[in-house]
Amino acid sequence: MRELRALEPDFWRAPSAHNTQPWTLTYAADEVAVGWDPSRALPVSDPTGRDLRLSLGAFVECCLIVCADAGLSIGFHHDPGPLRVGFLRAAARPYETAFTTADVRARGANRGEYQPGGLPAETAERLTGMRRLACRDLEDLLHAADLHQFGDREVTRELRQWLRLTRRHRRYLLDGLSDRALALSRVEAFALRASLALYPALRRLGLPRVLAGASRGLLDYDGDVLVLVGPVDQEVEMGRLLMRHWLTLSGLGYTTHPLSQLIDDERTRAALAGLLDVADPRTLLHVARVGRPKAPAAPSARLRD
Repeated sequence: MRELRALEPDFWRAPSAHNTQPWTLTYAADEVAVGWDPSRALPVSDPTGRDLRLSLGAFVECCLIVCADAGLSIGFHHDPGPLRVGFLRAAARPYETAFTTADVRARGANRGEYQPGGLPAETAERLTGMRRLACRDLEDLLHAADLHQFGDREVTRELRQWLRLTRRHRRYLLDGLSDRALALSRVEAFALRASLALYPALRRLGLPRVLAGASRGLLDYDGDVLVLVGPVDQEVEMGRLLMRHWLTLSGLGYTTHPLSQLIDDERTRAALAGLLDVADPRTLLHVARVGRPKAPAAPSARLRD
């Protein structure tokens, strides 16, 4: 258990919505419970817990990869309970994986500009469960999803709680979405901070439309968006699969930018399901654009750094 605890900083490199890092590890003599801190969940923007369970699955996968790379024989036992998804326990042999701790450290999201060009067909075919769409096919849907997000007072308030738009923020080096991680200039970060501070007064004057318009051209290029489609009752396992896909892409020089707002709004989720010819919109679990970034992104802050 001491050896496993020493590896925690690398476990924490897993991705999570708004970089909330909701996971918890509770140690016992011969097992570690993997759970979450409810204060780090997103009850407004993620009411069903979809993103929470995906991030916990990604966290489990990081734990297993890092432990295997350190020579520890650790397995995961799915056993949901109150604020818990399962246990890390001793196994007969290390977890079999093609990835290493270095791969976990190298992976990251990039919200900046991407070079034009889609994924090669052979790369896309390796990503089980992923469906691919052209970026430009989703421009209008993304704008509608952003309008819905910024038009909802409670969703915007929750987002604001996790934004770190100035380095003077007391949690700038711990968690949340920083100006650097969002690829914002100082002027852009200041404008967004000021706009959100005045949100109650400016909402009726059209502020949501202005904020949504800021990303209007985000998908106006020759690129790809990936949509993970899978069973709604296996989101932890799908989160593990998603983590493996992101590590595969990272190893090939690609990065991703989550666009979960497309499936947070029921209308845009249904429209996206129609584009993909998917019967049940609930099976759309994750959306992200993918490509080669024009510039490297700053790594997101981590509680265990």
